[in-house]
Amino acid sequence: MAKNVELLLLKTVETLGIVGDVVRVKPGYARNYLLPHRLAAKPTPTKIEALKEARAEAQAEMSALRSAREQLIEQLTDVTVTIQRSCNDQGGLYGSVTQPDIADALHEAGHGVTVEYIRLSHPIRHVGSYPVPIQFDKDLRIEVTVIVNADHELPDTAEPEEPSGKAEVEASAGTGEDATSAKSTAEPSANA
Repeated sequence: MAKNVELLLLKTVETLGIVGDVVRVKPGYARNYLLPHRLAAKPTPTKIEALKEARAEAQAEMSALRSAREQLIEQLTDVTVTIQRSCNDQGGLYGSVTQPDIADALHEAGHGVTVEYIRLSHPIRHVGSYPVPIQFDKDLRIEVTVIVNADHELPDTAEPEEPSGKAEVEASAGTGEDATSAKSTAEPSANA
């Protein structure tokens, strides 16, 4: 099995590190992504020294970004967004609610959350209320509530209609014996 290779990051890679970091990655990741995109290079003392200023700038940017995300998490405390979709009578959606839909709803509510931070394990395919995690960093995480409403009134929520008086009289007039004998005589004729 191939050993990890050591590389110096020339640019910040969000899931890996900031500019000037020396990281250990798998050879395939280095060969197929980092090196061709000029995001990393072999570490040398001169390259490390040359990136010190860029590293300090990147650390300042990361600090500012972290404080902005902490403020956004405070704003997202107890936030609920509502999305309306077409569905069938059982509440099953024609389509689904996905991360972009939730990001758009949050943006309309005045919260700048982009798609990559919404952690939805699977698309929402039914009407209801769902907790959706938003994770900016390992320790910067919050859940918002997403309510998916139907675009029409569902039969489950509507009150059942009262049967007419005539149907009640006919149902109460028959006895259990008459109903079973009528059923047993009807079955052979239906099969014939």
